[in-house]
Amino acid sequence: MNEFTNSTFSNLENDVADGLASFGIQATGNQIVQTVKYLSVLIKWNKSFNLVSTRDVSEILRKHFLDSLSINSYLSGSHIIDVGSGAGFPGIPLAIFNPDKRFTLIDSNGKKTRFLFQVKMTSDLSLVEIKNCRIEHYQTERQIDMVVSRAVSNLADLAVKLRHLVTKESRILIMKGIVPKNEIRSLPNDFEVVNIKKLELEGINLERHLIEISRK
Repeated sequence: MNEFTNSTFSNLENDVADGLASFGIQATGNQIVQTVKYLSVLIKWNKSFNLVSTRDVSEILRKHFLDSLSINSYLSGSHIIDVGSGAGFPGIPLAIFNPDKRFTLIDSNGKKTRFLFQVKMTSDLSLVEIKNCRIEHYQTERQIDMVVSRAVSNLADLAVKLRHLVTKESRILIMKGIVPKNEIRSLPNDFEVVNIKKLELEGINLERHLIEISRK
């Protein structure tokens, strides 16, 4: 499904509403529209920049968008950063369904951050900020309440890169497949895992865990 028609939009709106209902998330009409606009821009850009591995809209919705929202109930605070945001997962879905929170999406790839800026404008996400830099170079005067990431390859490496940004009050939420026991054992001494939750995604046969980390 590479092109959007009126019937495609209608079907996608229904799929979005049904998927959100399975997570117990109540969506406004505007949030449904924002989601469809986001997915339409993603499909368009994906043809040239390979932002996600599939071009099937339904698969992107289930395996990426709804998967991102599986951590929605664990969010806290007012300023959240998404490290290695790429195609906007999990930051864009979380921003759409938390319009009162400020999200900063960080990626070192210029093409991906240009895509994210287009999404910000198209989906009217005024509290989303896009930063094209490496996380270890990112600076802000705002308190960071939470860090989320769906793309990090190694927990210990990320902890080191985040050390200048997070405090004892900050929380780091990392989405992983299997529980990365070796990575957890390799965390720096000033970081600790405070919670591990198995995430369930209806209709998707994927193992997914949420690793919550804090500063000691």
